[in-house]
Amino acid sequence: MTALPSIEEFIASSPSSYHAAENIAAILNTAGFTRQDETDTWQATPGGHYMVRGGALMAWWVPENASPATSGFRIIGSHTDSPGLKLKPTISFDKEGFHQAPVEIYGGPILASWLDRELQLAGQIIDADGNRRLVATGPVLRVPHLAIHLYRQDELKLERQQHMQPIYGLVESPELATLLDGVRTHDLITADTQPPRAFGIKNEFLAAGRLDNLSSVYPSLEALLDVVADSNATSSIKDVLVLAAFDHEEIGSSSRYGAAGPILEDVLKRTAYALGAGEDDLYAMFARSSCISADAAHSVHPNFASKHDPNTHPVLGAGPVLKVNANQRYASDARSNDIWLRASEKAGVAVQQFVGNNDVPCGSTIGPITATRLGILTVDVGIPLLSMHSAREMCAYSDLKDFTEVLAAYYTLD
Repeated sequence: MTALPSIEEFIASSPSSYHAAENIAAILNTAGFTRQDETDTWQATPGGHYMVRGGALMAWWVPENASPATSGFRIIGSHTDSPGLKLKPTISFDKEGFHQAPVEIYGGPILASWLDRELQLAGQIIDADGNRRLVATGPVLRVPHLAIHLYRQDELKLERQQHMQPIYGLVESPELATLLDGVRTHDLITADTQPPRAFGIKNEFLAAGRLDNLSSVYPSLEALLDVVADSNATSSIKDVLVLAAFDHEEIGSSSRYGAAGPILEDVLKRTAYALGAGEDDLYAMFARSSCISADAAHSVHPNFASKHDPNTHPVLGAGPVLKVNANQRYASDARSNDIWLRASEKAGVAVQQFVGNNDVPCGSTIGPITATRLGILTVDVGIPLLSMHSAREMCAYSDLKDFTEVLAAYYTLD
């Protein structure tokens, strides 16, 4: 069995979606999966395969007895991106004696949580020769808060353009471009440099950046590797097992490697055709398929309990969460819920549920997008978090363990 890095190590080494995708690729490589070039003939031989497109990774494991006549796809979908501050193309400007980095707001971060933190820039850069490489600068940026003496309590409202531009040096210091040696274009986002760590009276909690949604990516990967390493588990599997780690979920998924783009459909179709499927076989395979949309859920907050439905609010440490919404902000329905409940029973793991307070708006996930694009039965689940969309979120270690077990059980359901 392939030894995974700890979740703390995985998060620390994955400060951007691009790093996360390549870290997953390296782990799969070690586990014997073969990297697929999209320009080459598609591989669907028995065993594991994967491809990377930008900040997304798709992996598929083909059983020995896979057949278009009897097989479907079992998909676990998550996402590699998180909210933050994305560097603009101009890279730098000077103001009042400081070098500053011009940034756009990416997704929906809790702005105040990004103040007074030592931040790095992480992602991909392209040099003048067209070569791509990943970078993580280490702590070079900070967005300092305004001293309380200069405003009245509760008076300060953070303006996204004016107040969120990080400082990285004095005007006589080198400019940021020197740190990004040879950069021509880039996709760089801020990440907190404080390492993940356990805390709590029994160290039962994990505090880290990017738990939304590396808290789903990591258990999904661990579940896949646990299953394919177990010959007793794989001997009866007839469906193709798929791990889909998308990018750009936090900004709506509309990109060439987001869930609203073609990436998952490309993988499923090309795999089906490589197995010998015709067009009608393909749609029959889709009809036999299912998808778990794995994304973080909102734990009840003890200081803001009224924001939750009084009867269906999950709690940290009480297990993974089934997410339901009448307006299909989550894709769960009675049939797909049953898949999750059966997997939870098989794993011997308790189930929590999240249904929103009618007076409080609800987020969404890749679930409804995937279900709409492909017509595949989909259920929305995740582990509960506090501080979701903060620069530093928190979860319970026990929920991560239970989540992995249920995801593995899903891959092996009869």
